Amino acid sequence: MDNISIALDGPAGAGKSTIAKIIAKRKNLTYIDTGAMYRAIALKILREGIDIDKEESIQKVLSASSIDLEGNDIFLDGQLVTEEIRTPKVNNFVSHVARIPLVRMKMVELQRSIAANKNVIMDGRDIGTYVIPNATYKFYLTASIEERAKRRFIELRDKGFDTTIEIVKEEIKNRDKIDIEREFAPLRKAEDAIEIDTTGKSIEDVVEEILNYMK
Repeated sequence: MDNISIALDGPAGAGKSTIAKIIAKRKNLTYIDTGAMYRAIALKILREGIDIDKEESIQKVLSASSIDLEGNDIFLDGQLVTEEIRTPKVNNFVSHVARIPLVRMKMVELQRSIAANKNVIMDGRDIGTYVIPNATYKFYLTASIEERAKRRFIELRDKGFDTTIEIVKEEIKNRDKIDIEREFAPLRKAEDAIEIDTTGKSIEDVVEEILNYMK
């Protein structure tokens, strides 16, 4: 029997990771948090003060890094970084790192190797278009910029970060622009993906909508 794979794409704040985790639990799938993988590399580059325009430096970082996913936790070189990769500093830097072709090729290689042997749900920006284009199911989650900014603001506030909804909104706009305009595997909806606008919907509403499509 072929493995089941679910691709969940969409912009920042659309609810992808939260919904993916719930579906993974209900359907007994392996959840691959691709965003966390890029965040982990971005964190390492920030820590080491590496110039992202220098290809040789980026290659060295990729060659000397290990990224492991265990449940909802992510480990960078053996160190738990689940919380640290969600800071505003990493939020504002990750799209710059994720658009580097060397980084994307390395991450996609890891993601595909996991998906090849397991039943998976994977969320990101280019899952259905590039990472696993032959996914069993493809969904594209979106929401208004106001809704996405509100969600991210609440998330950051609850973690104790001092920011405003206006600042978060601008940060999301910038991330959208970088993700959409990057040359290599940009953010876009796959032609065969089902689009779901999550604006004004509860997490449970969206989960049920996706599960109903899968039936």
